[in-house]
Amino acid sequence: MVFDTHTHAWAQPNRDHPWVNGPLVETVDEFDVDTVYTAEKLLKDMDAVGIDEAVVVGYPICEWTDNWYTVQCVEEHDDLTGIVMLDPFADGAADRLREAMAVDGVLGVRLGAICPYDRMWETFDPGVEWLREAVDETAFWEAARETDALVQILAHVDQLEQVLDLVETYPELSYALDHFCHAGPEVPPGEALAALEPLAVDGYDVAVKISEVVHRSEEGFPYADMHDHVRWLLETFGRERIVWGSDFPNVSDEASYEESLRWLEHVDCLSKNDREWLTGRAMRELCGI
Repeated sequence: MVFDTHTHAWAQPNRDHPWVNGPLVETVDEFDVDTVYTAEKLLKDMDAVGIDEAVVVGYPICEWTDNWYTVQCVEEHDDLTGIVMLDPFADGAADRLREAMAVDGVLGVRLGAICPYDRMWETFDPGVEWLREAVDETAFWEAARETDALVQILAHVDQLEQVLDLVETYPELSYALDHFCHAGPEVPPGEALAALEPLAVDGYDVAVKISEVVHRSEEGFPYADMHDHVRWLLETFGRERIVWGSDFPNVSDEASYEESLRWLEHVDCLSKNDREWLTGRAMRELCGI
């Protein structure tokens, strides 16, 4: 059973849910999929490459906390689960998280730590530090604890001290760190990701996602310049805390869905059992599903 832990889907804009994220609207035109990429299209593409289930990560093409389509995906399709997007500083944020987590199939919440707070999901800036301020939003994190919400974080390697602050303050929560923490091949993984080592010890429920490899790599398939990162993470965290995700269709500008999955077969340190953990079992253990 192959479980893609990082996909996206979005619906046609309408009066209640207009497309307001201009930079993202421009970006989807570059993808090698339909401009409107629905759950049904995702499921068809999954089936074509042998992927059984997937997580639909909220896609902020509408107002970024508008989770209507993510919720619709998980309510209408048994093979899809979801991650929503919420503002931890907003009034009533804790209640919004409880409401989202009450939907069967919603696994947790994603935080764009790499995004400026006033341009959330419009651009990236690894110098921003609002995640450190969010640590003080105790009601939000209490709601995450009550609901067993996975806290998924898009952070840059330069922001990992902020991530450590959050995890050490709320060690009872489960976390997934997206996209190799935006590490690239230009810096050896033992240097780029060294700040993660304190989170690899017993007592923390933290996984690192080897997702979006297509855009992290500076090479073509099978993205060999990122294989050392996989090896380092495997040695540091163990296969139980390394999670694969495609980030399809975001990577369709440079790769097919099949390439974003099959590259793992070319990482020479991975056994068949390792790949089974990375492509399903690790995420299920992390989320208790």
